[in-house]
Amino acid sequence: MAQRRRLALSGVRGHVAKGRDFTRRALQDWGWDGNATAEDALLLVSELLTNASLHAGGCIELVVSAGEVLRIEVFDGTTTLPHRHPSPQRGLPGGHGLHIVERLSDRWGTHVHDNGKAVWAEIEASRLTSGRPSSR
Repeated sequence: MAQRRRLALSGVRGHVAKGRDFTRRALQDWGWDGNATAEDALLLVSELLTNASLHAGGCIELVVSAGEVLRIEVFDGTTTLPHRHPSPQRGLPGGHGLHIVERLSDRWGTHVHDNGKAVWAEIEASRLTSGRPSSR
């Protein structure tokens, strides 16, 4: 059965760190911590939350769902869709976020709703249960 957790982030300071901590606790509770893929999931959370802050006027909510996939969704208040920079410059900040999301997730995308959009990323559950141990 799928499990789902929500974290309201509208107006929250330090939302990226709070989102990572929230997701880390969920992964621990679901038995999906302690491997490198779980660390990838935390990086996905950071990238999605940071992108919403920089390009969509802030985050409204983080939703993490577990079932056959781990699904991470970040809701914001704009319907403007994200776009990948064609070729971010190596060694320079900016433009790397969606490339990282694309590389670490099995799938990602967006869906528009009445009050904005959600950008989501998914990782197959099998990667979280059989991933290589974390170097931490």
